[in-house]
Amino acid sequence: MVNICIAGACGKMGKRIASLALKDPELEILSLLESPDCPYVGQSFGKAAGKEEYGMLVTDDVSAACSGADCLIDFTFPSPTLKHVDECVKRSVGMVIGSTGFSPEEESYIRESARKIPIVFSPNMAVGVNLVFKMVTEISKVMGKDISIKIDETHHVHKKDSPSGTAKKIASCIREAGGGEPAIEAFREGEVVGDHGVVFDGEYESIEIRHSAKNRDVFASGALRAAKFLKGKPAGFYSMADVLGI
Repeated sequence: MVNICIAGACGKMGKRIASLALKDPELEILSLLESPDCPYVGQSFGKAAGKEEYGMLVTDDVSAACSGADCLIDFTFPSPTLKHVDECVKRSVGMVIGSTGFSPEEESYIRESARKIPIVFSPNMAVGVNLVFKMVTEISKVMGKDISIKIDETHHVHKKDSPSGTAKKIASCIREAGGGEPAIEAFREGEVVGDHGVVFDGEYESIEIRHSAKNRDVFASGALRAAKFLKGKPAGFYSMADVLGI
């Protein structure tokens, strides 16, 4: 059994993570954490989720929420995530971090903290997207800089970072594999969950890879898979590639 704390529990991602976790016999929700200004703090989670049977109370007490947890799953924002990192280090609690928008210095801080606790850090927890990371790496190794590479991504209008962390990660995979600097186009439309495409265009052939998230459960299920992976793991900075064994 893996005891989890869900940060940002009343947000769109938090509610989906909790909903899937409640159906998983290998997981136990130990606590549901929210920011102090959340209107559901101190109330039943069922009020936020719209399901009366979800009776656990929502808390804004980070210390209490982390106490006894094996893992904290965090899909919030950089500032609260970094505070949660400090508390998890203090209490030796592992973390799954799906928050995006970190500065290079903030990401370095997370990497340093992973010397003390196990952390899975990824801009995208979807299994398919992480296979895309793997594929663009392999293509870039072979096709090199003699081609044009273009990334496009579309998300809902509420998403704060642009380009997305996923698009930046794809670009990083390409650069590190010797594929040069790809162009990125970012679009914000309606309630699009997340679409990403990569086109490798050469003189004689082109390759196109595309991934579309049908709903937020694709990220929630990946995060829960990562939480299970961390059980018993030593301190370290892990990626979803480690979780998936690719």
